[in-house]
Amino acid sequence: MISRHLAATAAAFALLPLSITALCATSADAASNPRVPLPQTVNPSVAHSHRIGALPAEQKLSVSVSLKLRDPAGLDRFLTAVSTPGSPEYGHYLTPARFAARYAPTKAAVNSVRNYLRGQGLTVTGVSRNRQVVSATGTASKINKAFGTHENTYLDTARHRHFYANDKAATLPSDVAAVVQGVSGLDNHTVRHHNLARPAAAPRATSGGLGPSQYNGAYRFDKLGADGTGQTVALWEFDGYKKSNLTTYDSQYGLTGPSVSTVSVDGAAYDSSPGDGQGEVELDSEIVRGVAPKATQLIYEAPNSDAGEVDMAAKIVSDNRASVISISWGSCEPDTTSSSMTSVNNSFKQAAAQGISIFSASGDDGSRDCTRSTSGSSVKAVDFPASSPYNTAVGGTNLSVSGTSYGSERAWSTSGGGVSTVFSKPSWQTGTATKRTVPDVASNADPASGFAIYTVGGWQVYGGTSAAAPLWSGYAALYNQKAAAAGKAALGEVNPKIYSVASGSGYASALHDITSGSNQDYSTATGYDRVTGWGSPIADGLTSALMGGTGGSGGGTCTAAQLLGNTGFETGTAAPWSASSGVVDNSSSEAAHGGSWKAWLGGYGSTHTDTLSQNVTIASGCKATFSFWMHIDTDESTTGTAYDKLQVQVLNSSGSVLGTLAGYSNLNANSGYAQKSFDLSAYAGKTIALKFTGTEDSSQQTSFVIDDTALNVS
Repeated sequence: MISRHLAATAAAFALLPLSITALCATSADAASNPRVPLPQTVNPSVAHSHRIGALPAEQKLSVSVSLKLRDPAGLDRFLTAVSTPGSPEYGHYLTPARFAARYAPTKAAVNSVRNYLRGQGLTVTGVSRNRQVVSATGTASKINKAFGTHENTYLDTARHRHFYANDKAATLPSDVAAVVQGVSGLDNHTVRHHNLARPAAAPRATSGGLGPSQYNGAYRFDKLGADGTGQTVALWEFDGYKKSNLTTYDSQYGLTGPSVSTVSVDGAAYDSSPGDGQGEVELDSEIVRGVAPKATQLIYEAPNSDAGEVDMAAKIVSDNRASVISISWGSCEPDTTSSSMTSVNNSFKQAAAQGISIFSASGDDGSRDCTRSTSGSSVKAVDFPASSPYNTAVGGTNLSVSGTSYGSERAWSTSGGGVSTVFSKPSWQTGTATKRTVPDVASNADPASGFAIYTVGGWQVYGGTSAAAPLWSGYAALYNQKAAAAGKAALGEVNPKIYSVASGSGYASALHDITSGSNQDYSTATGYDRVTGWGSPIADGLTSALMGGTGGSGGGTCTAAQLLGNTGFETGTAAPWSASSGVVDNSSSEAAHGGSWKAWLGGYGSTHTDTLSQNVTIASGCKATFSFWMHIDTDESTTGTAYDKLQVQVLNSSGSVLGTLAGYSNLNANSGYAQKSFDLSAYAGKTIALKFTGTEDSSQQTSFVIDDTALNVS
C-alpha cells in the first residue's frame, strides 16, 4: 500500500513528461510553420514621421487581406493575346466566372485566410466575389496579434497630420503567407486626392467654359453617330454628389439619359452630405454625360483608404456591370504602400481579361506628383492608379476651339507625367525607360480652357486631368456602342491598341500630336512624350483605326496602309500630286508644318485660282481616313464676308465631283496649324481624286497652307 503523500508525488512526476511533451509539440509546430514578413506593408511615411505612442488597444480597425492570383504567368500570356490583333484569343474576353476558374485564388486559399483571421479573434466581414480580398475588423490589440506588428499613432511633421500605422512589416504563419498578396488598412496615412483644378471664384448663375457641343465638335465625338446607348460607365469615387446638380447640367444642355445611380462599397454613404470632393464626382458625371448622354452611369463610392480602394477595385470587376471605368482620384506612388497598389492592380488585370477599359487622371502636379503629400515637391513621382499598366493614363492640355471646331492644343503646364518606380515597362510601351511611363494620351484639362460644370448650386469652370479622364471614358462608351452594332469586341485594355495605332502610319489621323509645352521635368515632343502621351483624340479617325484592328468591316478585306504619295511635299516637286505653278513651296514666308516644304494655295492678293490634287484607289472593305494640316492667314476681314475660299472635294476618274468634304475662307484664319480629318470609307472600292481648289478675289491676300497629308486605310 502506498501512502497518500507518495501517491501525490508519483502523480506529479507522472504529469511532468506530458507537459514537456506538449511544450515540445508547440515548439515543433512553430518551427514548421514560422511567421514570415509580407513585403511592402509599411507605409513609407512612417520612416520620417514622429511616433507619439501606441494606438489604444480597443480602437476598432478594418483590414483587407488580398490574396495572390493563380498562374500569374498564364494570366499575363492571356492578357497579351486578348489585346493583340491577329491572335486567336483577340477580343475573346472572360466572364468573372471563367476568370475565377482560371486565375482567382482557390476556395481553399480563401478558407485558410478566413480561418486564420477568425482564430485570431477578428470578425470576417466579407469575401469579394472574385475571391481576391478577405475583409475583417477587430481591435488594435487583436490586429497586432494577428499580423505580428504594433499599431502606433504618428505625426507627419511635413504635412502636420496625425495618423496611425504599423511600425514594421506585417507577418503571417508561412502557410497563410504563401497565399497572401498583402494587407491594407494597417495605416490610414494615404488619402486619395481628386485631380481637379478649380478656380477660387464663387459659383455663378450662368454657365461659362466649354459645353458639350464645343468639346464634342473639337474632338469629333459628334462624327461617330453614337450616344452611348447600351453602355455602362463606372465612376470611381471617394465622395458623393447631389442628383439635382446633375439634373440642372442636363437641362442646360438638353441632355437626356438613364438616371445616375450609386453603388456603395464597404458601407460608404456620402450622398446625403457630400464633402470637399463633391465637385469632383459631379464633374466626372457631367463630362461623361456630355460625351455619351445615353450611357448608364454607376457611381461607386468607397471609404477613402487603402482598404476602401482595394475593395472598390474588386467589387467593380466582380460586378462586371460596366465596360468602362473612369478614375479621377489618386495618390503619389512614393507615399503609397506598394502591396496595396499591387492588390488593386490585380483587380485591374481582371478588368483587362473581362474587356473593361480603365481611364485614370495622370495628376495635376506635373512630374512632381507628391507636391501635396509627404515626399514633397522635390521628388519626381507619378500618380497611382494612373501608373498601373492596365490603366490608360490621361494627361492634360489647353484646348483652343473655333466655335465647335478644333483650333489648336498645347500641353497644360501641370499635366502629370513621368516614370513609375513600381511598375515595369510593359511590352507595348515605347521609349528607353525600364519602368512604366505616363501619361498615355491627353485631352483638355487646363482650367484656363476649362469645362462648364454645375456643382454645389452654381456654375463653375473646372479643369484638371479629372476632366480629361471622364472625357476619354465617354469616348470609350461611344466606341463600344459602335463596336457592338458592328458585331465586334469591346475596346477592352486600351493601351496596346493605342500604342499600335500611334506607332503606325495612321497616327496623324487618329490623334492630335501635342508638340508645345512642358511640365516641370519633361517637354512635349513629336510623337510620345511624358506630358501628353500620344496626344488627344480625333474620334472618327481613331475609331476607324481601332475598328480596323478588330478585322475591318464593309464586306471585304483590307491591308492597313497609308495611300498618298509625297505626303509632306518634301521631294520639292508635286508628283504624284498635280498642282498649279508655285503651289509646292519652301519659302520662309509661310512655315511648313513639318520639314521645309508645303503646299501654298493663294496668297497673291489678286484674282487667282490654285489647285492641288492626287488620284488614289481605296480597296473594297477598307475604313479610310483622309487628313491634313492646314494654316490660314489673311489680310481680309475675319468677320462678315467670305472673300477668298478653299474647297476640299472628292472627284471620280472623269473629274465629276462626288462630294465636298469642307469649305474654308478668310473667316477661318488661324494661328498655327490645325489638323483636319475626314472619313472616306464610303469610297471604298473606288478610284478617286482628292482635290483642293483655292480662289482669291481682286484684293487682300488669303493664304491656304497645306502640309503633312495622309490617307490611312485599315
